[in-house]
Amino acid sequence: MVSKNLPLDQILQGDCIDILKSFPDESIDLIFADPPYNLQLNQKLWRPNQTLVDGVDDAWDQFPDYAAYDKFSSDWLSECRRVLKEQGAIWVIGSYHNIYRLGGLMQDLGYWFLNDVLWVKTNPMPNFRGVRFTNAHETLIWACKQKNSKYTFNYHAMKNLNDGLQMRSDWLIPLCTGPERIKKDNKKAHSTQKPEALLFRIIVSTSNPGDIILDPFFGTGTTGAVAKKLERHWIGIEQQAEYVKLAQDRLDSIQPQANDPEIFKVMDIKRNQKRVPFGRLIEAGLLAPGQPLFFERDKKRVAIIRADSSLKFNDFIGSIHQTAKHIAGNKPANGWQRWYFLDQKGDLKSIDELRSIYLDRYLTDEEK
Repeated sequence: MVSKNLPLDQILQGDCIDILKSFPDESIDLIFADPPYNLQLNQKLWRPNQTLVDGVDDAWDQFPDYAAYDKFSSDWLSECRRVLKEQGAIWVIGSYHNIYRLGGLMQDLGYWFLNDVLWVKTNPMPNFRGVRFTNAHETLIWACKQKNSKYTFNYHAMKNLNDGLQMRSDWLIPLCTGPERIKKDNKKAHSTQKPEALLFRIIVSTSNPGDIILDPFFGTGTTGAVAKKLERHWIGIEQQAEYVKLAQDRLDSIQPQANDPEIFKVMDIKRNQKRVPFGRLIEAGLLAPGQPLFFERDKKRVAIIRADSSLKFNDFIGSIHQTAKHIAGNKPANGWQRWYFLDQKGDLKSIDELRSIYLDRYLTDEEK
């Protein structure tokens, strides 16, 4: 349910900690945070051709010492955890300068880590002085509010994006360059603008249409831009008036690309489906004791349903999963996906179809 007490689809100018304090408890579905790096740059960096590197030397990235940075980080992370829904999640991105401090603070505050993801930059800035490895990645921490949170993860959507393979935790995505890079006076407007491809993967994988996504360090509005394109609500907090103007212009220029809301629904329906014990199908008369089930459509590998909902295959007796595993040579097997029955027309149908029928026919709307 969308909260009426939140400034949805708006940029709020000001200090993120002060503004977060005005938000209701447990009101945000997903947070993406790209906080100051605290790079502690002490000198200018020059290329071999004597041109100056346009690095991160902004005032907002400067802190007097680690204690000040830790205090600032702990304060905004605490407020983010307060406003995060029980089943919500947060992504925090950083470099080696700050991500380990942020990670420690997050664990101290009670966040539960789900993954660390490496954003591997396919076009990183070279190490011009030749005294270190080229810094070609940033680290993202994906965490939920507490250990038992039932967070959103659209596993199959990520698998589809990765040509049918499980999405790994090393993401090869180029830096934000070309037309996507927002410029002012022929120079990049923001020193750490993130690519839309990175936010696309985060938002598709860990949120659903209509969810509320918060970015407490909004910058030039990449999070809001991608959220708007994907039919999510967004809230941006940004202290710099210059960035607010650039982000608002960017968001105002985005027009909806599709009229069909189904296009944006990528949640894993099977993953979130109400659990149904196999025995319920027998109790409801959708299957019957003595009825044969066929393993992977193979009519030569037949098991018989017993009254207690177990299956008998030759001399082996077990659940639909245990029997499938036995036939598969003790390899893990999901019985719902392996067993088939003959319908009234004599066609083989998956028993998983009966689970959907049971849910529609026998569960109340509240139970669903």
